[in-house]
Amino acid sequence: GYAHWKGQVLNSDELHELYEGLKLNNVNQYDYVLTGYTRDTSFLAMVVDIVQELKQQNSNLVYVCDPVMGDKWKGEGSMYVPKDLLPVYRDKVVPVADIITPNQFEAELLTGRKIHTEKEALEVMDMLHAMGPETVVITSSDLQGPLGNDYLIALGSHRKTKADGTKVTQRIRVESPKVDADFVGTGDLFAAMLLAWTHKHPNNLKVACEKTVSAMQHVLQRTITSAKAQAGGNKPNSAQLELRMVQSKKDIENPDIIVKAAVL
Repeated sequence: GYAHWKGQVLNSDELHELYEGLKLNNVNQYDYVLTGYTRDTSFLAMVVDIVQELKQQNSNLVYVCDPVMGDKWKGEGSMYVPKDLLPVYRDKVVPVADIITPNQFEAELLTGRKIHTEKEALEVMDMLHAMGPETVVITSSDLQGPLGNDYLIALGSHRKTKADGTKVTQRIRVESPKVDADFVGTGDLFAAMLLAWTHKHPNNLKVACEKTVSAMQHVLQRTITSAKAQAGGNKPNSAQLELRMVQSKKDIENPDIIVKAAVL
């Protein structure tokens, strides 16, 4: 959203060096790994190597992957990372992930299937399960839900394999009110909070998603209220629309459930 940005992009060698430092100090014991936006295929491949090594040390480690590749604007999807990241996500990253949080466009890219209906979305989530992850959440879609156009639909699917080998799948739909503004970082916030709430409710995707989406709504409503006050009748700019994370600490830790999920 900003006109200018500065800084460095970490490459795979630098990531590897950081990880080697953690290893040498024996502080590379983790319960979770979360990855989001990256633009470099070798960096992404290095993430896979590290996750696999960490999983050998701790078989309970959960890898949460937000496969950030692109989005839809006015119904048209486009990638905002290099196209050669797609096969790396599809063939290497998703198979080692436990939880993935693609938007509708990213889910379509990963499976090669377009989504026009909720039924097709569920089929795409089944395809994603078959690739590896036991939890799939399509964080946003342009599907029409029971509550109508003013609501954004997210869909979740959690597939557990029981001791006898049978698979049980829980599916949910969450409709949250659309907020009339362009925010930056909502996908990152969603993935981070889903990690936290699935940790607290490992076998209840419905509750984990209700808490995640409700907390998102609290943050977004606080942000838009504050941004409009600062903008004084003008359209809020990127700086004014920075997510009010610190101010929303209580809502993030213990959100009032204002968005309910429907079990499908």
